[in-house]
Amino acid sequence: MEKQQFTITVFTENYSGLMSRVVSVFSRRHINIESLTTSQSSQPDIHRFTIVVQVTEEMVRKLVAQLEKQVDVLKAFYYTSEEVVYQEIALYKVPTHVFSNSENVEHLIRKHNARVLVIEPEFIVLEKTGHEHETTAFFHELEKIGIYEFVRSGRVAIVKPMERLNRYLKELETEQTN
Repeated sequence: MEKQQFTITVFTENYSGLMSRVVSVFSRRHINIESLTTSQSSQPDIHRFTIVVQVTEEMVRKLVAQLEKQVDVLKAFYYTSEEVVYQEIALYKVPTHVFSNSENVEHLIRKHNARVLVIEPEFIVLEKTGHEHETTAFFHELEKIGIYEFVRSGRVAIVKPMERLNRYLKELETEQTN
């Protein structure tokens, strides 16, 4: 079986210490987490982890099963890249002087659909959203003219199939009322 990229979504209650338990499932198996993002979900009081890994499908199935055994984990799912719509956000701090009389920088910002967030005397902060290869390409072009700092978020993803968690919660609710 060949390794491929999977996006795992884990729905949990929001308790302290839960992140370390979730991450330990990957650490024990020596699996590198390529990206990790946490946030609220569409359901009140339910937290969402979005985790990107490069593993075989057999391994991702085992990971999801192990995650669901954790206390306070409600449900976990995995998806291929084709099953999710995703973005990342990147911020770039560049020297202000590179903008002085330079159409190249303006062209670069337009070419990459970036935007200016902050203008300070010493630096300018630019923002770019997109996939990792897009934010990295912009970074490499900025490196040529000068860059002070770069940071990129983890993946933020919405699945194309209708949200499985809502279905799962309705099933639980039905079971409890019967």
